[in-house]
Amino acid sequence: MKICVLGPAHPYRGGLAAIMETMARVFARRGDDVSIKTFTLQYPSLLFPGKNQTVDTPAPADIRIERCVNTVNPFNWIKIGLHLRRECPDFILLKYWTPFMAPCFGTIARIARGNGHTKVICQIDNVEPHEPHITDRVFNRYFLKAVDGFVYMSDQVRGELRRYTSAPALFSPHPMFENLGERVERSEACRHLGLDAAKRYMLFFGLIRDYKGLDILLDAWKLTDDKELVLLVAGEFYTSREKYMPAVEALGDRVVLYDSFVADEEVKYWFSVADAVVLPYRSATQSGVTQVAYNFGVPMIVTDVGGLAEIVPDGRVGYVVEPSAKAVAAAVERICEGDNLDVFRRNMQEERRRFSWEEMCNRITEVYNSVATQRM
Repeated sequence: MKICVLGPAHPYRGGLAAIMETMARVFARRGDDVSIKTFTLQYPSLLFPGKNQTVDTPAPADIRIERCVNTVNPFNWIKIGLHLRRECPDFILLKYWTPFMAPCFGTIARIARGNGHTKVICQIDNVEPHEPHITDRVFNRYFLKAVDGFVYMSDQVRGELRRYTSAPALFSPHPMFENLGERVERSEACRHLGLDAAKRYMLFFGLIRDYKGLDILLDAWKLTDDKELVLLVAGEFYTSREKYMPAVEALGDRVVLYDSFVADEEVKYWFSVADAVVLPYRSATQSGVTQVAYNFGVPMIVTDVGGLAEIVPDGRVGYVVEPSAKAVAAAVERICEGDNLDVFRRNMQEERRRFSWEEMCNRITEVYNSVATQRM
């Protein structure tokens, strides 16, 4: 097949770019003709809460990536749509995670599929965003109505999707990240991060947004009795840093804060140090952090929101609890008891078989096949 992947890719940083590049590689390994069209501008600097959007590493040599999409320029959307209409791929594969992308992606999709051949398939993270805006429903409707079929990663997303469209949709859980390397020896990871190997560590990882509940976890830490257990917080603030700092400072050396984006090549050190990963989210659909934890075999504590419990079976690879400081604190203490961590690590080796990029791409192909014969 001829496939155009449209979305984040090098030089843009983070998990979304890794996902699009990985799916492109899987299709290319199957013999498909695959190219990626990514952004010349992803977010205007005024709308981007982080420090930078791109990396300085060389572009991957094994995939074709063209920077050509400007998310805020309607004339560019028309140009790209017309180009894709003429290029006539069998399908355009889009990633959708925020309504901000809806005007750009929706316009490109509508124009491109006007050739009567090209289909638009979306691998969708979220429908309703975690941090809502007044334009969300209008933008969602505009984009989602332009898509022929979907692959979703949680039942919550499927339910939200059905409010907008009846297009074919299949479930595939979030795969593990293949680009982050392997575990390293704990002692080596401690040396690399400047941590005391005599301590025990739990990890809060990823971009810090209010819905992710870092304040819940900090309050939970105050309730735990193990003074040798240290909380690692590794991620860039996408919200006010100041409102979290009093709790961080009150906990003293029981918290280590690394408030910067963690580059792909550094991720393995944080997960090789951690006994467990904690996701105290207030809301969620799914989380890429759980799949990083599976990749490195690190047990998890997650809250019972969105699709997290679908990915983290309670009592098998960790614990699922309510999003409260008391419940999280109890789980932190419980996971350290006896041989719980060892049992969970062994179970993760079996559970991780569910999370395959091959299966994700199989579902995408299945959705495409189901819509390929439909009239435009």
